[in-house]
Amino acid sequence: MNQTPPSAGSHPPPRFLRRRLQGWQLRHQLAFNFYIHLLGIPLAVAGVVILLAVWPAWWLGLWAIPWYWGVAALVLGYLLQWIGHRAEGNDIGEWAAIKRLLGMSYVGVAPRWNPDDPNRL
Repeated sequence: MNQTPPSAGSHPPPRFLRRRLQGWQLRHQLAFNFYIHLLGIPLAVAGVVILLAVWPAWWLGLWAIPWYWGVAALVLGYLLQWIGHRAEGNDIGEWAAIKRLLGMSYVGVAPRWNPDDPNRL
C-alpha cells in the first residue's frame, strides 16, 4: 500500500492541547487581561531564563548579568498577570491550581462570563 503522508495542517491539535487552550481563553476573556498577559508571560519566562543562565555564570565566577534582573523580570511578569486577573475577577492560574490541590475554593472563570459549567476547568 502506498500511503502519502498527511499535509502539515490536516490534523487538529491533540485533545489535551485543545482543552488547555480553550480553558486559557475562557479564563482570559477580558481584553485587558489578555493583552497584559502578552507582556507578563514572556517577561516571567525571561526572568527564569536569566536566573538559569546566571547560576552557572556565578558558579564559574562570571558575572555577565546580575541575578536581580532575573528576579525583577520574574516578579514583574507575575505582577502584570496578577493585575490582569484582578481586573478579570478570577484567580491567577498557578494560585488556582494550588488552591484546587489543597481543596480550597477558587475562582477559575470570572462569574461575569457565566460559563456553561464552571467546574469543567
